[in-house]
Amino acid sequence: MHRTVDGEEIFIIDAHIALWDASKENQLNEYGQQFIDCFYDYQTSLSPKEYWWSKDDFLKYSEERLIRDVFEKGYADMAIFQPVLLKEFYKNGFGDMENSHKLSVTYPNRLICNGTFDPRHGKRGLEELEMMKERYNLQGVKLYTADWYGDSKGYKLSDDWCYRYLEKCQELGIKNIHVHKGPTITPLNRDAFDVADVDDAATSFPQLNFIVEHLGLPRLEDFCWIATQEKNVYGGLSVAMPFIYARPRYFAEIMGELLFWLDEDRILFGSDYAIWEPGWLIEKFVEFELPEDIKQETGAVLDMDVKKKILAGNAARLYGIDIEEQKEKIKNDKLAKEMNLSNV
Repeated sequence: MHRTVDGEEIFIIDAHIALWDASKENQLNEYGQQFIDCFYDYQTSLSPKEYWWSKDDFLKYSEERLIRDVFEKGYADMAIFQPVLLKEFYKNGFGDMENSHKLSVTYPNRLICNGTFDPRHGKRGLEELEMMKERYNLQGVKLYTADWYGDSKGYKLSDDWCYRYLEKCQELGIKNIHVHKGPTITPLNRDAFDVADVDDAATSFPQLNFIVEHLGLPRLEDFCWIATQEKNVYGGLSVAMPFIYARPRYFAEIMGELLFWLDEDRILFGSDYAIWEPGWLIEKFVEFELPEDIKQETGAVLDMDVKKKILAGNAARLYGIDIEEQKEKIKNDKLAKEMNLSNV
């Protein structure tokens, strides 16, 4: 809960978390195992060893652990669920939106549950999107353009049917379109995560916000050139964040590029929990300083004011959250009381 720096409490919104079930019981085929194995490899390759989970814990974790890791240990004041379907790999899907929603109802001042859609579902999916908006009061969706569906191994934001869904989002007031555009994940196809289609969609739907999760890595340059032109394109730092430990120079180069091409108002912190726990990421980010040569070359400033925008301010603006009002709401809410009891 908060992160205190020099006596000042820093409000934090983790804009990218998940509650998933990759258990053997839920795996539909070998691809489900391959997918979660790839996630686990990312954790053990990029995290400090003391934050490695056991494989069994990683396959499926409890709601109680999520709350503890994200809020109590992880400093977050709020967090946003970004669900993923993967119905071709998992019987009940990978990220269970219903369970995420229930948890957000249990902690209404703490959690926001985004939805998702797949334009290959056609008219049926449009109807489902309307129902999701009504049931969950959606403010955003998470799209996984490399998800498999039947014989298709991906789609583009610029596809005709995807345009119909984006039009529906605009009509329904679902303004925040989070799009996974990052490293390949076995067995998905790298090309289906290409960032180029963001440019077309962002131009066509200027009233929507396109949050490119994982910054298009390893296509950072492509992302930056698009985002500097399209002012409704934002960068989500999940997947980039753990390089602050594993490759600090590389992380500094990423931040230098983002702050040169975009601006400090269009970068959002996300831990990508449960691949990484937010606590150590936030600790290292708060302490992180750009090397002098990168500051000189890019003119980038990463002081505490900028870090506060990245850690909460920018996500708060997109989701209509008044941080000062939110601080009052959560001061004595259900989670605050539970955490105070656990700390006695």
